[in-house]
Amino acid sequence: MIAAAFWIGCAAPLAAQDFATLKGHGGPIMDIAVAPDGTVASASFDNAVGLWSGSEPDWLEGHDAAVAAVAYLEPGVVLSGGDDFALWLWEGGTGTRLGAHKGKILDIATNPDGKTIATASWDGTIGLWEVDRQAASGSWKAARKDLTDHESGVNAVAFSEDGNRLYSASSDGTVRVWEDDGSTSRVLVSNGFAVTRVVVNETEGWLAYGAVDGVTRLVDVTSGAEIADFTLERRPILALAYHDASRQLAVGDGEGFIMIVDTDARRIVRDFRAAREGPVWALAFSPDGQTIYAGGLDDVVFAWPVALLDRFEPGIVGARSFLRDAETMPNGERQFMRKCSICHALEPGPSRKAGPTLHGVFGRRAGTVPGYRYSETLDGSDIVWSDATIDALFDIGPDHYIPGSKMPMQIIAGDEDRADLIAFLRSATKKE
Repeated sequence: MIAAAFWIGCAAPLAAQDFATLKGHGGPIMDIAVAPDGTVASASFDNAVGLWSGSEPDWLEGHDAAVAAVAYLEPGVVLSGGDDFALWLWEGGTGTRLGAHKGKILDIATNPDGKTIATASWDGTIGLWEVDRQAASGSWKAARKDLTDHESGVNAVAFSEDGNRLYSASSDGTVRVWEDDGSTSRVLVSNGFAVTRVVVNETEGWLAYGAVDGVTRLVDVTSGAEIADFTLERRPILALAYHDASRQLAVGDGEGFIMIVDTDARRIVRDFRAAREGPVWALAFSPDGQTIYAGGLDDVVFAWPVALLDRFEPGIVGARSFLRDAETMPNGERQFMRKCSICHALEPGPSRKAGPTLHGVFGRRAGTVPGYRYSETLDGSDIVWSDATIDALFDIGPDHYIPGSKMPMQIIAGDEDRADLIAFLRSATKKE
């Protein structure tokens, strides 16, 4: 096996046999998109999008929560959506908030016409956005209508090659196909369990989908009849990526594997354990199809040469603090690791985590860490962090204690657990 000692940093463009890592995010990698020129866009739990044309990224920051989906509208124009329900468009480092759903945005698809965007949201709708760059100002405008036939959250969307049809996958267990303007739809697949990802190739006559029960199938794009079943004993399916020229379909699952399917031969050609712990959330091929980019619980985008996958050890370590053996930690540290560590550092100075550092938190007024972009709720807040205010925060939850803040809902129900957390924070965050 090729061991970790031989891994190299990223330099673009990648040679066909290179392994690379893109390091800099402060949270897990949720989605990846690759432009025709090889520029990589990565979406992260740290609320940011990274644009990588070399080893140092440009950061696109505007979201108020984790970024779950990223796509290219055209070269140099990036779209992102996330847990703050918002869709952003980025060009030249400048972001425009196009609008928002009433639930998380889980996927973004772009029509080949370059003017239409589809967003999949957990509010149960698909947003169909018509975007236009204003000639006079160069700014972007968007008009949206919602497609509402699904009975539960929408997880994935994909346009046909000619842009005349849209396919959508939902937690209601179906894949739907929408004709033309989206005024009508029909059920193509009824899986029974939530369908998480979808890829379509109308030219070749198939649609691929993955689901929470581990199902991975190719079906006839017109009738929905099964063509091939690649289901293994791993679940859920969390990522699909397709490279048309090489006919490769990549499948990422909740147990850390990347499966490569030859869609012409209808067979699995590689089955690679990419993560020692945790899922593979994000997959994308390089423009030439020779490299697969992947992301999971680590704060790193990994790039493996597809032809050599079987020679590598798992790269995604997945050793996040909240996955450590509970028996190895005192209760206060355990509470911090499970509830706080993914968003907050204990060390001084800036970090790329989604939340501000907790170093020196006791006695500090909320919303005052230099350089961190707070929500309006906390910017100028009168709350001073103390035993009492931290206890109240986790007793009733941030959504009630500080309505409108970026903090996700976290409740620690036990009085003793909250007291142990506070004692740990007292020790771990005090200034020297």
